[in-house]
Amino acid sequence: MAMGRAMDDVIITAALGTAFTGETGATSVALPGTQTIAHGAAGLTLAKLIQAKAKLDKADVDPSIPRHIIVSPEQLQNLLGDTTVTSSDFNTVKALVQGEINSFLGFNFRVSNRLPKTGTTRSCIAYAQDGLLLGVGKDVNARIDERADKSYATQVYYCMSIGATRMEEVKVVEVQATED
Repeated sequence: MAMGRAMDDVIITAALGTAFTGETGATSVALPGTQTIAHGAAGLTLAKLIQAKAKLDKADVDPSIPRHIIVSPEQLQNLLGDTTVTSSDFNTVKALVQGEINSFLGFNFRVSNRLPKTGTTRSCIAYAQDGLLLGVGKDVNARIDERADKSYATQVYYCMSIGATRMEEVKVVEVQATED
């Protein structure tokens, strides 16, 4: 589980942070401000989802490529309070039956408590699947041993080498939401 959280952190940092491009990876590129939807003193709203979809559509992102949005539990709660999202007239997934939203407006929803928060502003990430890349340099190496020098306590060793980057800035959208 800890390694999964570490992978999440690497992906989130790559999505919102600086990407390095060029043959040698020496050119740094920040996520452009045009790829950010400001919080507007509101949580995650249907209007923000529509804006994120529009940004990806206007950038000619192939609609056949799966799209995802990473949100915190509070943003999911914001959307579950919107009747347009939860109504079976608009959404084929009955959101209130399960208490979750699997997909809406073409986005597959992922919930994470690891998204960055500055003050009361939480950064959610909407992206096309090929817009972010996770690279595994060294696959998982795991060992479980007893340590005689520690009263035969069990020691767990787990490591891997990973990295992530944005492949194309237009395929990643930061959606800011106000959160308590």
